[in-house]
Amino acid sequence: MLLRQLFDSTSHTYTYLLADQGEAVLIDPVREKLADYLQLLSELELSLVMALDTHTHADHITALGDLRERTGCRTGFGQQSGSQCASFTFSDQQVLPFGQSQLVAWHTPGHTDDSYCFYLAGNAQTPGLLFSGDTLLIRGTGRTDFQAGDARQQWHSLQRLLRLPDDTQVYPGHDYRGWTRSSIAEERQHNPRLQVANEQAYADLMAALKLPNPRLMDIAVPANRSCGNPLGS
Repeated sequence: MLLRQLFDSTSHTYTYLLADQGEAVLIDPVREKLADYLQLLSELELSLVMALDTHTHADHITALGDLRERTGCRTGFGQQSGSQCASFTFSDQQVLPFGQSQLVAWHTPGHTDDSYCFYLAGNAQTPGLLFSGDTLLIRGTGRTDFQAGDARQQWHSLQRLLRLPDDTQVYPGHDYRGWTRSSIAEERQHNPRLQVANEQAYADLMAALKLPNPRLMDIAVPANRSCGNPLGS
């Protein structure tokens, strides 16, 4: 299986290209990077079968609509998003196949009510891969103070992720220090947001952050509910 981690320096967003037997999936594509995705798909002779968003983003505009228009791929959001523009919506534990591989969608609310992670199971030789969106970051977690965010829900979502095997590779939706991946064991031991004792302590920690809203929030959220196009796509 092929895995490429792509980066948008403006929003510090990671987009993931996965491919198996010529069929590809893009996770969290950014509209401004559309030309790069199309070029890479062409160079690697891949057919894009799905483009997925882990949640309704507030810091960039998705490329889902443009990718569907240019490639004919199916576009997917979590069913909690309320989006009417996607080709399909996925729910907790839904299997999303490509080639001979498959992602499993995990509903992990907290950052937003429609937040999902995608898990690709490993085997005896290869660790599993977790594409954790904004739920679990490297040495951090996604904020919980807008878009129906809920720190208590996120605490429970994180406990679910932490039950994965220790060697599970964590690929986050963002990073602001240039770190590219981690593991469940590493985050359990070293992520300061995961060192609190219980749900209440986590809620108190998140409430104390007092973060400014993302710069593009008022533009990105409504656009992303229309697959990146205010008129729908």
